[in-house]
Amino acid sequence: MAYVMALDQGTTSSRAIIFDREGRIISVAQKEFQQLFPQPGWVEHDPNEIWSTQAGVAVEALGRAHIRARDIAAVGITNQRETTIVWERKSGNPICNAIVWQDRRTAPVCDRLRVEGLEETFRTRTGLVLDAYFSGTKIAWILDNVAGARKKAERGELAFGTVDSWLANKLSSGKLHITDASNASRTLLFNIHKKEWDEELLKILNVPRSMLPDVRPSSEVYGEITTSLATQKVPLAGIIGDQQGATMGQTCFKPGMAKNTYGTGCFLLMNTGAEAHVSQHNLLSTIAWERNGKTTYALEGSVFVGGAIVQWLRDGLKIIRNSADVEALASSVKNNGGVYLVPALAGLGAPHWDPYARGAIVGITRGTTDAHIARAALEGIAYEVADLISVMEQDAGDGISELRVDGGAAANDLLMQFQSDILGIPVVRPVVLETTALGAAYMAGLAVGYWNSEEEIATNWRMDRRFEPQMPENQARQLRARWDEAVERAANWESGGSS
Repeated sequence: MAYVMALDQGTTSSRAIIFDREGRIISVAQKEFQQLFPQPGWVEHDPNEIWSTQAGVAVEALGRAHIRARDIAAVGITNQRETTIVWERKSGNPICNAIVWQDRRTAPVCDRLRVEGLEETFRTRTGLVLDAYFSGTKIAWILDNVAGARKKAERGELAFGTVDSWLANKLSSGKLHITDASNASRTLLFNIHKKEWDEELLKILNVPRSMLPDVRPSSEVYGEITTSLATQKVPLAGIIGDQQGATMGQTCFKPGMAKNTYGTGCFLLMNTGAEAHVSQHNLLSTIAWERNGKTTYALEGSVFVGGAIVQWLRDGLKIIRNSADVEALASSVKNNGGVYLVPALAGLGAPHWDPYARGAIVGITRGTTDAHIARAALEGIAYEVADLISVMEQDAGDGISELRVDGGAAANDLLMQFQSDILGIPVVRPVVLETTALGAAYMAGLAVGYWNSEEEIATNWRMDRRFEPQMPENQARQLRARWDEAVERAANWESGGSS
């Protein structure tokens, strides 16, 4: 059994990637699926389309590699984390569309819980801030707004899961209803210190305990795949949330090591070791992974719209035909021409946590072109990440010496150089950018003995390019000050109204 397969179920596409023992990619299959926006601030997915695309690319990846199921040692799952799916246990059918992590419909519920003085209760137990980003309030919304859902839930007829749970359930023909600690820690319902579902938080959000999946280690043989796919009878042996998976894939095994993923959003994680580190600057404490009876924690900062702003340039403004075209367009001008783009299309995440912020483009003049807007969009991503790193360094009490980067937008040299310039530290890009999937592969492979240790895995990491800061520090400070002014103009645009 020469390979490991990762099922990488992301926000905009489903992928299957096959890796060898050196962590090299053997084959990739990917398929985008529909994004649904039924109301402003709402984002949904069709759970059945998530499953069909993920199943399809698994078969396709095997075909492209010219291998069979017997050549696969194990399958691991990594997934968009807080996206919420509720389905009927008996039929296996979802009762409504999945509510995506970007969705803001439950922001007023979070406001109410804050007014009731419950924010600290949630923060101390879950490591999270009270925000519509997380799954708990989404479950409650489904139970209160889908006809008959609450009664069915109270009778034990419904199951909740993040996308990993949904895929595991489908891959096992309905037998498995599980999640791992990294995904459970993103629900607002899981006590990350006791590592169990919290009865008081369940009561506050009025979520029946019977709906919740069993929480398992991130690396363990959960069972065999039983659906009639090309991967039938292969062990399902790893589950990890996408950003924790990228941290594993970047081999950030030592406390203080940090990575940033430039995907649909941007996600900065720093390994904090065996203890949950309480943030003083609105970052999240989260479980990175659980393996061999040991839990590793991380600090996390989340940007809701990162690479998705490039998709908006493509699909909304239509100023580029393909996402990869943005670098050439942005590079056609020497600077942003005074234009700043705040990508708050789904509110602002850490460290602002402003669900009522909205996207803004400021500084437009008669001389502004599509190239200036494209450049401002890329720079906006880098500024958001810089804001996260500034507060993470304060929380950690130490500076970050280098930033490991991955995700689709990390291939953009202009963005990576500007990121290094604004931060004033090296930005290091690995050969394999698909670190999220690689992390899931590592979890599955460790569970079945395909790899023996983290030390063995660490030798697989290889650098592609190192970006060193070239901008004078004074210029970087001036640019960031101007960015702060732009963020102020985007903040609280909805004035506290319903999204």
